[in-house]
Amino acid sequence: MSDLQERASLHFRESLDQASHTMRGHRMRSGLLILGVAIGVATLLAIVTIVGGLSNKIRNDIVSAGRPYLYVARFTGMGGEDIEKLLRRPQIEPACIEAARGVEGVDRVDYFISNNDGTVLHYEEERTNFVQVFGTSENFPYLFSFTLEDGRYFSAGEVASRARVCVLGNGPRADLFPRQDPIGKVLNLYGRPYQIVGAMEARKQLMGSFGDNFVAVPWTTFEKDFANKYQEDRNVAATVADGFETEAVQTDLIGALRQVRRLAPGEPNDFEVVASETYGELVDKVTQAVALVLVVLSSIGLMVGGIGVMNIMLISVTERTREIGIRMAVGARRQDLLTQVLIEAGTLTGIGGVIGIVFGYLLSWGTTKLLHFPFAISPWVTLGAVLFSVAIGVIFGVYPANRAARMDPVEALRYE
Repeated sequence: MSDLQERASLHFRESLDQASHTMRGHRMRSGLLILGVAIGVATLLAIVTIVGGLSNKIRNDIVSAGRPYLYVARFTGMGGEDIEKLLRRPQIEPACIEAARGVEGVDRVDYFISNNDGTVLHYEEERTNFVQVFGTSENFPYLFSFTLEDGRYFSAGEVASRARVCVLGNGPRADLFPRQDPIGKVLNLYGRPYQIVGAMEARKQLMGSFGDNFVAVPWTTFEKDFANKYQEDRNVAATVADGFETEAVQTDLIGALRQVRRLAPGEPNDFEVVASETYGELVDKVTQAVALVLVVLSSIGLMVGGIGVMNIMLISVTERTREIGIRMAVGARRQDLLTQVLIEAGTLTGIGGVIGIVFGYLLSWGTTKLLHFPFAISPWVTLGAVLFSVAIGVIFGVYPANRAARMDPVEALRYE
């Protein structure tokens, strides 16, 4: 190690010792500064972590699948559309199922019919909240990652034969059969008897009405029993097979659907095909904007803490005016004094940052567990929080440090 490096290391250790001495000599003052920074960092970190978990939760609830899929509908419902005009588009008819199955890269296909209306179901003395009854294919739980708690999902044969069977979401399963097995029981749906063959696990979604409060029946049976009685919405969903690009499959699927719907070249599509990831990207954009606003607002608290750092360091410099004069008289350079004060400020806020990180993650962990959000520790966010807290100390310590470094040694020695 060169003399220059050794001298720099010595000055740095002296500055750390002085910072430690300052904290020990003014425990209350230093403790309050550290507490203020810790609260600011904890709040900032908790906001970032919780909003990140909320984003993942909403993404999972909307996408509802562990694999990429393509969603075919008359319109997307993503805003900026003339709904009255789009409602006049023809429905997505069953012929689109075979068209989707014939596209290379499509794995499984689901057909979905909804009447967009809620109902209350009864069984003996029990009743449900509002639930939605809809029709699907046998592939519905696979596409949207539903898990059965009891029984089974209806089969392709039951779809083909228009069997009156149904699968309960966790909501009606808990409401109607709190103490008994629902499998094999007969449930009245709009005046028709349906045998219960399965029941789903709870999904604990933010969108609870879709996540848990539903009854699924074969789409062919729904079409037979309920098709002409309610305003319908028909859609197709198709998973993308492994090894295929979603965009390429999406392009081929649009071409196949145009043929089925007999659209002339140049004629605009009367349907929409949206990749599941598109919904996830939309959620990310919204939550990132919300997170940015919250981070800016919470950062104001850290700025206030920075002003407190400046105030305390000014007091510290004033109290040590004579000491600074003595140090300068025995050869201390202005740079040494500048470095010392900045290290003191950075050390105090750095300690506050570390404490804030611990409490911030504890707070966000408890909150995400309570709300059933995903929780993850981000090394980059953690590092950024530490650097940010130290930077607050250094930035707001510049003025007190400059004031100490610019002191006249003679005047400082006269200070009482």
